[in-house]
Amino acid sequence: MSARTATGTRVFLLPDLGEGLSEAEIVEWKVAVGDLVTVDQSVVEVETAKAVVDVPCPYAGRVVALHGAAGETRPVGQPLITIAPVDGGDEPAGHATYREEERAGSGNVLIGYGTGHGGNRRRRRPRLTLAPEPAAEAAVPPAPGGTAGPSSPPRLPADAGGDDPVSGMSTDGVVAPAGDGTAPAGDGTAPAGDGTAPAGGTAPLVISPIVRRLAREHGVDLTGLRGTGPGGVVRRADVEAALATAPQRHTGDPGRPAAVADPAPATHVGPAPADASDVVIPLTGIRRVIADKLSRSRREIPEVTIWVDADATALLATRAAINAATPATPVSVLALLARICLSGLRRFPQLNAHVDTEGQRIVQSAGVHLGIAAQTDRGLLVPVLRDAQRLTTRELAAALAETTAAARAGTLPPARLTGGTFTLNNYGVFGVDGSTPIINHPEAALLGVGRIVDKPWVVDGQLAVRKVTQLSLTFDHRVCDGGVAGGFLRHVADCVEQPALLVANV
Repeated sequence: MSARTATGTRVFLLPDLGEGLSEAEIVEWKVAVGDLVTVDQSVVEVETAKAVVDVPCPYAGRVVALHGAAGETRPVGQPLITIAPVDGGDEPAGHATYREEERAGSGNVLIGYGTGHGGNRRRRRPRLTLAPEPAAEAAVPPAPGGTAGPSSPPRLPADAGGDDPVSGMSTDGVVAPAGDGTAPAGDGTAPAGDGTAPAGGTAPLVISPIVRRLAREHGVDLTGLRGTGPGGVVRRADVEAALATAPQRHTGDPGRPAAVADPAPATHVGPAPADASDVVIPLTGIRRVIADKLSRSRREIPEVTIWVDADATALLATRAAINAATPATPVSVLALLARICLSGLRRFPQLNAHVDTEGQRIVQSAGVHLGIAAQTDRGLLVPVLRDAQRLTTRELAAALAETTAAARAGTLPPARLTGGTFTLNNYGVFGVDGSTPIINHPEAALLGVGRIVDKPWVVDGQLAVRKVTQLSLTFDHRVCDGGVAGGFLRHVADCVEQPALLVANV
């Protein structure tokens, strides 16, 4: 993915990002014209229709051209950055071996391509820094595609955001508000020019690019925040807390102190001003993919939604007993619901399928690739747990927490966002009871779970207050009729009300 010019400069082309992706939007350049770069140094952050990834450059030298500005969409195979070789006299002290490092080739692998150009040689020399900076000791992000750099950032525990960061439900069964501040895993390096690491200061430990973007948009100086995450990691909740407690909006100018703030804009109340104009939001990146996929689902799938109320008191009691026995590895409500779904799909495999319209056939999948609907700053994503039926309940809980956190951070590779066979959607975190969601094409069914709230319920002929939730099943009427769909939903509801029934199917 490069081209060498007559002057010896090298043009690095936007690589194939995998999964049939043909373009990417530039989110942020991490280098500028005139900067020196080393082999495998991350030079730009791009957003595809699947994820946000850092793109490493396979060449060392001086940046002579950046092709494209932030917000611009670049096709795969088009120039991305031009690198010129550095003469011996131009090399900074301590970097006389940079050309030898370049000859060794890149060991980095991005989604769908390898930047290696040194044959089968996989061993790499230690990466050299360009200039001695205090911030150089900050965490080095993992290379896209899973290849770790010299030091990987700490991973956050699955329960870092509260009792149940995945489902949004507290231990008493009352749904917590969405956006509990759980810190997602992600990038640990502050991009150049975002004000997070002033010259001569110590760079704050910020793992998530979403946290950096939120701080940048609201003008929050991250160097003045005290991180509440493990090891002092600055989390999204820390930025939101700073915004909530500040009497005035922080300045977005990194050169001004945080105490010098711009006045907060006045909130307009009443009819829109006469000179107000329409807000135009282009459908790009993941929003375009979501729009296309949902439209296709509605066009092709004759979907039906059925629902039932269920008493979840026993389910919450079961979760509390499990977590009391082993508090070090807590199990979320969503993990228990996932286990119940897997039990139901074992009895009703017709719903773990998709319709092959070209072949005019229904294909039932051998394994359950469970999709989990996750709301992120970039839109609704459905990361997939492959062969979820092979996982224990605790393994499900850990995998759910890790996967949803990575989805919110935008660090999941495209392969983790495709190939699902059944989706679990916990829309109860938004404080709603029910929904008629659109099936995640080409799957055949989706189970929705509403909030768990106190409601009057008849128990043994007596009125009592119980923890009640509404369960809904949206299914493709082509793969089954109401009997199968009703049987599956009734089995799920029975297991929610009597978790002991799961033992008979495990």
